[in-house]
Amino acid sequence: MSGHRVVLRAAGWVDVETGHRHTPAVIVIEGNRIVAVDPPQPPPDAQVIDLGELTLLPGLMDMEINLLIGGPDTPTGLPNPMHGVQDDPVYRTLRATVNARTTLHAGFTTVRNLGLMVKTGGYLLDVDLHRAIEQGWCEGPRIVGAGHAITPTGGHLDPTMFQRLAPHIMPIGVEEGRANGVPQVRESVRYQIKYGAEVIKISASGGVMSHGTLAGAQQYSDEELSAIVDEAHRAGVRVAAHAHGDAGIRACIRAGVDCIEHGSLASEDTIAMMVDHGTFLVPTSYLSEGLDVSKAAPALRKKAAEVFPRARETLRKAIAAGVRIACGTDAPAVPHGDNAKELWALVDRGMTPAQALRAATVTSAELIDADDRGRLAPGLLADIIAVPGDPTADITTVQDVRFVMKDGRICKHM
Repeated sequence: MSGHRVVLRAAGWVDVETGHRHTPAVIVIEGNRIVAVDPPQPPPDAQVIDLGELTLLPGLMDMEINLLIGGPDTPTGLPNPMHGVQDDPVYRTLRATVNARTTLHAGFTTVRNLGLMVKTGGYLLDVDLHRAIEQGWCEGPRIVGAGHAITPTGGHLDPTMFQRLAPHIMPIGVEEGRANGVPQVRESVRYQIKYGAEVIKISASGGVMSHGTLAGAQQYSDEELSAIVDEAHRAGVRVAAHAHGDAGIRACIRAGVDCIEHGSLASEDTIAMMVDHGTFLVPTSYLSEGLDVSKAAPALRKKAAEVFPRARETLRKAIAAGVRIACGTDAPAVPHGDNAKELWALVDRGMTPAQALRAATVTSAELIDADDRGRLAPGLLADIIAVPGDPTADITTVQDVRFVMKDGRICKHM
């Protein structure tokens, strides 16, 4: 390994596996990798960056985000309700570059873009955004893209359900994720993977902010769920399922789905089932405080009032039971850039600050099967952030990111 060497000095660094904050911090980077942590003698020829009283952490990860909606022209965080029929793919992708930079500067160096829920003509915009970022054309986090979310007709992730569109206003095909029956769901999974999806996102139950869907209702049959998982797993791709309802969550676990998004209405028996099967949970819990539903339709506000309090209690039980919990926000339901508030929510529901940091680093890295990030250790990618104070004592410090390095390159230095 060779390249320009950099030494980061700071007041401390956090070992997210043990939850211990070490003082002081000396981290040596060569090229895009960490080569030493607190070495007895830093290299004399390296560039030294002294971050003073800040604390170093590995880059955080958001396992449920949609960079292609929300953003700079949506001051409340949520997109214009008519964005689905007004925004073309070019405008949407250009706006996503702004959201990607905002997310990176908030300290999130890796994300899963979990499912396009818009008409694109079959183009996988999140995959293209990932390529542009990797080639250095724009700033943003590392993206694990799902392509189009796969949903039955009238399912929560059917793009026509958010605006309650009339028939034929927005024709959606199998390529764009609307798929019914075993042959179609297999075809849709194959299409997403063919064009670069690294994870498959499905709609397994109703949702809160879509019209005409009961949040707890199972939406894909057991046979369809099994076909989706079979098709994805044979290609080496994991499956994430939007699922609030208990029956849908249980069906997903039986089918071998890797990760449940939200999990709001899971029973204690289902939580135990998740532990037994090693199923990940991305609870997106800050939604219950951070989602502005004041302008939503009355029926949607009613669903939110019913689901969100139960979701908070479900997460408390899941934490106590030992479910594998990763960090995700569902941004822009929580505005892009406010991603770190999810860690506060995890602590509020029962995690220690150290556990919340682990959810946003080590566990999230395990979820995407990435062994090259998530910790500050020799040989891993130099994705490093710095915050004031001690985040193992006060988790809100991660909402004030002062320094961001991704791939050994400084992206933010206040």
